[in-house]
Amino acid sequence: MEVRSVSNKERIIRLKTVLTRTGLSRSTLYRKIAEGSFPRQVPISVHGTGWHESSVDRWIADPQGYCADDL
Repeated sequence: MEVRSVSNKERIIRLKTVLTRTGLSRSTLYRKIAEGSFPRQVPISVHGTGWHESSVDRWIADPQGYCADDL
């Protein structure tokens, strides 16, 4: 089994951290995801999701210019 080190920018962060870092309310966050103006969650377990920290950082850097298709 190969163990790969994960850089800080590939970290998965959970909802509470995303809300704290962005200052958004939970309902606003999910509305923005539906609109495509905030990164989508990634599945991390059967019932758990999180966000790539790098995607959230991109949104924080330019919330008005963020587009879900930008990578």
